Amino acid sequence: MNKIIELKNISFSYSNTNVLSNINFVIEKGDFVGLIGPNGSGKTTLLKLILGILPIQKGTIKINGKSLLKFDDWSLLGYVPQKATNIEVNFPATVREVVAMGLLSTKKFPKIFNSEDSKKVINALKMVHMEKFAENRIGELSGGQQQRVLIAKAMICEPEILFLDEPTTGIDPESQQKFYELLRQLNNQGVTIVLVSHDVGRITKYVTKIASLNKKLEFYRTHAEFCLHDIKHKHEYRYHDLCLDRG
Repeated sequence: MNKIIELKNISFSYSNTNVLSNINFVIEKGDFVGLIGPNGSGKTTLLKLILGILPIQKGTIKINGKSLLKFDDWSLLGYVPQKATNIEVNFPATVREVVAMGLLSTKKFPKIFNSEDSKKVINALKMVHMEKFAENRIGELSGGQQQRVLIAKAMICEPEILFLDEPTTGIDPESQQKFYELLRQLNNQGVTIVLVSHDVGRITKYVTKIASLNKKLEFYRTHAEFCLHDIKHKHEYRYHDLCLDRG
């Protein structure tokens, strides 16, 4: 088993409100994990703990076998945050400039971009089929196009694992399907993916594992095992849709 992320006994609270309790699971290289659960179940908090955005209060997290407290190679992790589609229409940055921002964490002061960086930007845009829009302003694009650009930004440093938090909110159904197909392509190319989503009926065609979270980890196994498991709150996840034939 090739562990890339390992969580042991993770618990977290905001003030006196318990959000996560004793979370234990392992993400293996090449997994495509669908993280599902009702509102307030702790999904976004869990992602932020793994990414080091929130401090660990209890338990341990390891990335590639290294404690998160000592981990420093953040280029291995790509992140598209929640509500990423809410981009101001008049935001002056071009698509090229938005993607280039993904390189800032790898640069020392002064943070100057060179010709090699420009090649990386175009290659990242080609990966998501958005190279023709390099000079467009990001605010001019559709929601689906903006999400592709943000994937390029997250992927420009060639991370091993990509985290996405409700990435299709506000995107039309046709664009959603194209977006999920893009994620499947990246996963087939070896990128490990963790996707937080309420759209369980659609992600079932793409994920390899399902993590059901409601402050506690209710279930974490393959899609087929989820469909056979007697899990609480299945009806809240549109269980019937989630367990339809993948086709």
